[in-house]
Amino acid sequence: MRVKRQRLAERPEIILEAADAVLRKGGARALTIDAVAAEAGLSKGGVLHHYASKDALILALVARKLAELRDGIADCESELAPGPAQLPRAMVAHARSHYCDDDESSRALLLASIEYPEALNDYRSFVADQLDRLAGMNGACPGEGSVLFFAILGVIMGRTLGFHRLDADELEPMFGALERIARKSEG
Repeated sequence: MRVKRQRLAERPEIILEAADAVLRKGGARALTIDAVAAEAGLSKGGVLHHYASKDALILALVARKLAELRDGIADCESELAPGPAQLPRAMVAHARSHYCDDDESSRALLLASIEYPEALNDYRSFVADQLDRLAGMNGACPGEGSVLFFAILGVIMGRTLGFHRLDADELEPMFGALERIARKSEG
């Protein structure tokens, strides 16, 4: 009985992994409850028990992606000395270390989200939270953290959407410059 409960508890994550795989393979149009069920090795009812619709799957995938992003930034932040530049430096460090992560999944999820305003609201909320945190940096020049955030976002989104494929040699000077700008906010 305990094993069955454990498998049931793992099912939402199994479903999200399957939905991510379907998105990567075929994009938002391929993301159907039937396709996710087949990918997860579950019945359609098994998927619907946890996620009532395609929209619910996309919202859950976006929430999971943004939680990973928040956690990654927080991990980088915890490794840095406290100060006005802690958050922007953490953002640079996280972007630098995750720049080459799987963009197929991120691209597919971002494009799928465009069709679902609720999912875009989650992205907007994330951006607003980060901008609020950056605005509260004591000792920093007003606006500096926001400019840094949007510069990082531009680099990451440009790669995610396939606008560029900068290699490590091209990218490192950019992240170095962003790091220097972040450090300057410490005064």
